[in-house]
Amino acid sequence: MAMPLRQSIKVATYLAEQKLRRRDKFPLIVELEPLFACNLKCEGCGKIQHPAGVLKQRMPVAQAVGAVLESGAPMVSIAGGEPLMHPQIDEIVRQLVAKRKYVFLCTNAVLLRKKMDKFKPSPYFAFAVHIDGLRERHDESVAKEGVFDEAVEAIKEAKRRGFRVTTNSTFFNTDTPQTIIEVLNFLNDDLKVDEMMISPAYAYEKAPDQEHFLGVEQTRELFKKAFAGGNRRRWRLNHSPLFLDFLEGRVDFPCTAWAIPNYSLFGWQRPCYLMSDGYVPTYRELIEDTDWDKYGRGKDPRCANCMAHCGYEPTAVLATMGSLKESLRAMRETVSGNRE
Repeated sequence: MAMPLRQSIKVATYLAEQKLRRRDKFPLIVELEPLFACNLKCEGCGKIQHPAGVLKQRMPVAQAVGAVLESGAPMVSIAGGEPLMHPQIDEIVRQLVAKRKYVFLCTNAVLLRKKMDKFKPSPYFAFAVHIDGLRERHDESVAKEGVFDEAVEAIKEAKRRGFRVTTNSTFFNTDTPQTIIEVLNFLNDDLKVDEMMISPAYAYEKAPDQEHFLGVEQTRELFKKAFAGGNRRRWRLNHSPLFLDFLEGRVDFPCTAWAIPNYSLFGWQRPCYLMSDGYVPTYRELIEDTDWDKYGRGKDPRCANCMAHCGYEPTAVLATMGSLKESLRAMRETVSGNRE
């Protein structure tokens, strides 16, 4: 795990505080969606399926920042849509960084080189560029040629300017262990991004393409083979060791979707950004008025094939904190990752 040591310490301190307060539900990271509009039409995403009137809306800065502060989460992932299309996205980032929140701005990078001057490098800020494969595979997934090359150039420029750059890669049943190895080798060894996040695709109900999502056993077999030969230790993966064990099928966990809540133009989404069972205006209502026990694999049929990080990474993190052995293991991998 390649999470910066400063960030690891802050998250560990935050978790210890929640334990002292005897809080059984709390956020690790807020997924903030200040708009749904996007400049691409990715086959695995349904955000742009919203009506035109919704796609024109932009969340006010005060509302976006206020939601994060209301939750108390130490980290924020700003997504959408394409957040760089928001005219005040730099101000949202600036205010969150000023509050010492760790901010990841998720982007397809089409606008990144044009908008980069609006941002300043900070240990609290990173661009998180979505890369689903090498050139042909990535451009096919976003339904537009040239996007991969633009993303690569944007990553290089951001790194040159001193920004932290992470990536997020989603894998489908059309992927093989080799396609995963190829793209992660490229990101890790050639582009030398700071961290990489990976996730099996979930059958997002509004996604145009419903045929290429992974099942649980497919996911486990795929990552078990991709991680073989010491790859998962070599790659700078931004995941806890237990979550990577989970992807391989070495351990199993219940879903803790409440730990990565989603806030969008509609409010706090139940139960997660992948499923929409209604919205509430406050974080407190989300936590207290949602029947969390009815979600997860084996409970809700919609969750049957889900192994997404938004539900299971928090469980792995909490399990790590509850075990001295796993805490030491995570610490060793964090220190090792920061030395590379």
